[in-house]
Amino acid sequence: MKVLGVIPRGYCKGVIRAINIAKKSATHHKPISILGMIVHNQYIVNALEELGIHTIDGHGKTRLELLDEIQEGQVIITAHGASQEVFDKAKEKGLEVIDASCLDVIKTHDLIKDKLKTGYEILYIGKKGHPEAEGAISIDKNKIHLICQKEDIDQVDKNKKYIITNQTTMSLYDVYDLCEYAKQVLNHVEIEKETCTATQIRQEAIKNIDPAVDIVFIVGDPHSNNTQKLAAIAKSSHDFEVHMIESIEELNTEWLKGKTYAAVSSGASTPTYLTNQIIHYLQQFDENDQSTYPKPHIEKDKILNNG
Repeated sequence: MKVLGVIPRGYCKGVIRAINIAKKSATHHKPISILGMIVHNQYIVNALEELGIHTIDGHGKTRLELLDEIQEGQVIITAHGASQEVFDKAKEKGLEVIDASCLDVIKTHDLIKDKLKTGYEILYIGKKGHPEAEGAISIDKNKIHLICQKEDIDQVDKNKKYIITNQTTMSLYDVYDLCEYAKQVLNHVEIEKETCTATQIRQEAIKNIDPAVDIVFIVGDPHSNNTQKLAAIAKSSHDFEVHMIESIEELNTEWLKGKTYAAVSSGASTPTYLTNQIIHYLQQFDENDQSTYPKPHIEKDKILNNG
C-alpha cells in the first residue's frame, strides 16, 4: 500500500519536555505522583507507571481536588499547566512540586495576567473540563470567561473591554470563526490567538493532504484534544474515510480493503513509535497477500522514546 506519512506529526516540544522531566524525576527515591495525565495518552501514562510514577486522575475532578489524594513526596504538574492555587496548596501540604507545564501554556497565563492588570476581561476559547482551560480560567474566575461556542459570547457584557485568547490545542479554524463572531457583536475586543505552532502546522498539514488519498488514520488517545481536532479537520475538509485509532491494535484490516493510498498523522502527545509502527505496517500491507495481515506486537519499552 502507498502511504503518506503526514509531516509534521507526533511529539511536540512541550510533550518531549514533560516526558523528560518525568523520566528524570524517576531517578529520585521519593514517592512521585502526577497530577492528572502528564499528556493525554494512556500508553505514556502506563509506561511512566512502570517507572514508579503514579498518575492521580479522576473524571470531573479539578487539579485542586486531585491534590487531596497525594500526601507525600513529589508531585508533577502536567504539560497542561495549573493555577497558582494548585502550586500553593501543594507546597502547603509539604509536597515537592515539579513543574512540567508546556512553555506555551505558561506564555498564555502570563498574557492573561498582564491583560487583567490593564483593565481587560478575558474571553478564553477552550474546551469545558479540559485541564489547560481549567488552569487558565482559575487565574480569575470573575473576569475570565470560557468560550466554547458563539452563544457563550452572546452572554457577556458587550460594552466591556475584552482580549480573546485560547487553549493552545484548539482548532485554529474554530478559533478564527469565534474571533470573527466576537468582533461583530462586541464593542471592544482584541485578539491574541495562542494556538501553539505545533498544533497549527499539524492542522494545516491535515487540511492540505494529497487529494489522491483514500483513507486517513489519525493516531492518538481519545482524551487528546489536539488529536480529536486533527480527526475533525480531516473529516470536514475532505471526502476521505477517516479513522482515529490509539495504536496498531485498533487498526481493522477490513478498512483497508479496496484502498490503495493511506495517509497517517498523529496528535502532539502520541508516541512516535506507535505512529511509525502503523506506517510500516501499512507500507507492507497487500490486500491479496494474507502473509501481510498479521499485526506486530507493541514493545512497551519503546513508548517513551522521543525519536
